[in-house]
Amino acid sequence: MKKKWTLLLVALTLFCGMVSAQAVTKDSIDVLKNEKDKLKVAKSLNENKLKLAKLENQVAEYASKVQQATDASQKAADNNQDAANDLSNDAQDRKKAKSAKKAASRAEDNARDARKAQEKLNDLNKEMEELKNSIREDEQKLVALGGTVTGM
Repeated sequence: MKKKWTLLLVALTLFCGMVSAQAVTKDSIDVLKNEKDKLKVAKSLNENKLKLAKLENQVAEYASKVQQATDASQKAADNNQDAANDLSNDAQDRKKAKSAKKAASRAEDNARDARKAQEKLNDLNKEMEELKNSIREDEQKLVALGGTVTGM
């Protein structure tokens, strides 16, 4: 009988030890949640910084495209003006009328291309500004969570 009680006592002691060893305190759960939140914010911050860097690299390319489209549009407008002047001097000439019509069409197309290029550049700048705001918000969240913010 003593043997049974001893075994029961040892089993109960082991069982209690296992139960108490598996208990996780509320503080450690809160710390883990805080670390998880910090990692999420840091990941978002890094992703936004990468997107911003890519967009900043595209700005020069788009600015060049805008300049080229604007120059082409101006040249087409000048050609259109010249063709219109030629036609006004000889209004009955079909060749000059056709040339003036084509020049006007090219000027219109080039003006549309210039507007679209400018709109794309404006959209790019707007997207960059939104990303910068998002980065600032993420940095503030990270600081509030007790994390560190690395420079850009």
